[in-house]
Parts: sequence; C-alpha cells; structure tokens
Amino acid sequence: MARAGAAIVTWNSEGQLGPCLEALRRHGVRQIVVVDNASRDGTVEEARRFGASQLIVNPWNRGFAGALNQAIEIIESPLVLVINPDCELLGGLDALEQACAQPSVAATGGKLLDGLGRPQVGFMVRRFPTPAALALEVLGINRLWWANPVNRRYRCLDLDPEQPGEVEQPAGAFLMVRRQVWRELGGFAECFHPLWFEDVDWLLRAARAGYRIRYEPRAVARHRGAGSISKLGWEERQWYWYDSLFRFAGRHFRPLEYRILLAVAEVGFALRGAGGIRQAGGAALRVYGRIMRLAAKEFMLAARKRGHWR
Repeated sequence: MARAGAAIVTWNSEGQLGPCLEALRRHGVRQIVVVDNASRDGTVEEARRFGASQLIVNPWNRGFAGALNQAIEIIESPLVLVINPDCELLGGLDALEQACAQPSVAATGGKLLDGLGRPQVGFMVRRFPTPAALALEVLGINRLWWANPVNRRYRCLDLDPEQPGEVEQPAGAFLMVRRQVWRELGGFAECFHPLWFEDVDWLLRAARAGYRIRYEPRAVARHRGAGSISKLGWEERQWYWYDSLFRFAGRHFRPLEYRILLAVAEVGFALRGAGGIRQAGGAALRVYGRIMRLAAKEFMLAARKRGHWR
C-alpha cells in the first residue's frame, strides 16, 4: 500500500481524470484529493464517479498553485504525489517514495512517457532557467534551433532517461514533494496565476534552501499533455505564459539580468507580433501589444527600484 497521498488540480479535465484516478487506486494510493478550479464541463462528476477520496470544488479559478496548496494542506501523508489529470501512473510508486524519503530531499520526479511510449526528454526534467535560456525562448530561437547549446543544457537534452540521480527541475506534472518542505517554504507561490512557473519557482526555492531534488526513472507515468491548456484560447495562453515568465525572472534574477531580459523580450514580442498576424490575425497585435506594455512598465519599475518585482 502506497504511503503517499495524491493531489490533483483540475480545470475542464473531463475525459482525462478517470484514467488518472483509476491508475492511482490500482497502485494503492488511499488518499486522493481533487481540487477543481470552476470547471465548466463534467470534471466534478467524473471525480465523484471515479472515487476521489476528497473533492474540493472552487467557485472560481484559484490557479494551479492555489488549488495545489489547498490539496496538500489536507493530505495526511508526509509525502504528496502531485500529478496532472492527463497523467496515468504506470508503476514504480514505491521507488518514487523511497527516493523522496531520503535525507535532505525535497522532491522527486519520475519518468514521463508520450503516447508512443517514448520518454519526454526536454520536458520531464530540465535545469533551472537562466537569463540566456529565457532570452532565447522569448526571441523564438529555441523553436528555430532546438539543439542550440543553451537550450540543450536548459532542457537536459543530454539526459539519460534510464539513470536516476540528482536533478534541478523535474516536471510538476508528476512530482512527489515532502509536505514538511512545502510548509517550510510557504507553499507554492500563488502569484503565478493561473499557471506556469509555479513548480519551477518552488523547486528553485527548495534548492536554494539546501534541499536536494531527484529523478527516479523506475517511477513511470503516461502523459498525454496539454489537457487543460488546450482549453485556453491562444491569446490567454500567450498572456499567462509571459506574465508568469516575468514574475519568475523578477523573483530570481539579478536586477540587471532582469532588465536585460525585459529589453530582449520587447524585441521578441515585436518579431512574434509580426509573425503572429499570419497565425492569429488581430489577436496577435492585441496580446503582444499588451505584453510589450507590461514589459516596458516593469523595465521602468525595475530600473527605478534596482531590485526584484512582485
């Protein structure tokens, strides 16, 4: 019987949640807490039908971090498996628990497989973002030149997915955390709303506090990916991702690095806006114009304060 409890945050996850819950039950997880962020489909009914131990239905979208904090708060086990509703646990939960229970370990990630059974290298484990990695991201260079040296290091494209070891940033889609460390660090930062970078922020804070983070390939889950994100509109995805990226950079980069990233982002937005017209028409002008205004505002604030933002 598994010792860990499981925390699942849902938002319009009907059709994905059932297999996730069934797999957790099959592998002996007794306490499964589902927190729903005001879904508009049949997600809540799905959670009840497939036997979530506890179900919290938020009347509004509290964001991934806020809902995850709700779930972890009521889980009784010292270990919590954070798992997305589009993930199906295939095995190795005991190995994940053993790795996470080691002294000074804050979290342990497992191996994620795509629909064809291939490890999701580039996603399931990454190194912490650097100013250079995020600059290439906002400029779109990583999409054009995937294997460039900076992106190769950031996305751990040199990773052997069959070897366990210490890592920096396992994916929050399939991540076991210790409640003691979660509480010590003040939980997941809810300023990352509604999603993106909250797991990276928490893991970086854990690492800076002296905790270790591990990867255990014997723990395996099938990950369909982008389950809830696909329900967002294109403009929403763009805005949420860049807004959270700026929050992360402002919290963790040096002031000069942050201002340089903002300046680079302005160039990237101008290029993306021009290219995005073909893809999204006037929506590209609206969203990139909005993001450029945010970047300019934060650049001026950061320059005056010479410190981190938000």
